[in-house]
Amino acid sequence: MLSKGQIKLINSLSQKKYRQKNALFVAEGIKVIKELLNSNFKLERLFSEADIFFTDKNKIQLLEPNELKKITKLTNSQTALALFEIPQEPSKITEDFIVALDGVRDPGNLGTIIRLCDWFGVKQLLCSEDTVDCYNPKVIQATMGSISRVEVVYGNLTDEISKLKMPVYGTFMNGENIYESEISSKGILVLGNEANGISPQIERLATSKISIPQFGENKNTESLNVATATAVLLSEFKRR
Repeated sequence: MLSKGQIKLINSLSQKKYRQKNALFVAEGIKVIKELLNSNFKLERLFSEADIFFTDKNKIQLLEPNELKKITKLTNSQTALALFEIPQEPSKITEDFIVALDGVRDPGNLGTIIRLCDWFGVKQLLCSEDTVDCYNPKVIQATMGSISRVEVVYGNLTDEISKLKMPVYGTFMNGENIYESEISSKGILVLGNEANGISPQIERLATSKISIPQFGENKNTESLNVATATAVLLSEFKRR
């Protein structure tokens, strides 16, 4: 049976300040939890309707469906929810090609971009400090387990990009056609905020400005969703 303390803790983890305070995040669903159990993330507690997970049995708590509903945040109820520890050691960029996000705020977009990085073999994702927290439950859910294979690094984007000394490909509406641009397998691909794009300070660091050409005739279409743009751009970088 769930205690009031457990319910309060789990519900509080929907907020970043309590995730940071407790160094824990929530993962829901069998697939996501199994992916995380097979990664370097450390399990704190697992709540499940059935004993179907191969892990420390002392950390598994079986619940009735009506109990699980008290702690789930998803519209479509899942059969399992787990708490994992948030890594405390700061990460450093070590890869030759990374994606950088400048102020991406939507959890679904970030989760999808993490999943895309996993698909295209990008092992590290650099995020500005005002990008949505990767341990937000909605982000974790959207990654479908890819958070276990893509390392997300937060920091001052201006400082981090300046230190890396690599080509910086900034995405802009008026940039050069990506299909006609010279691009390298080594570099930083920067994508900006959903509404405002890349900030002026990061724009100044861009060594190349690229864009995805519009083939449709309807000019009322303002731009692509940032996650969709990431998919197109990564496909072209990896194809080359």
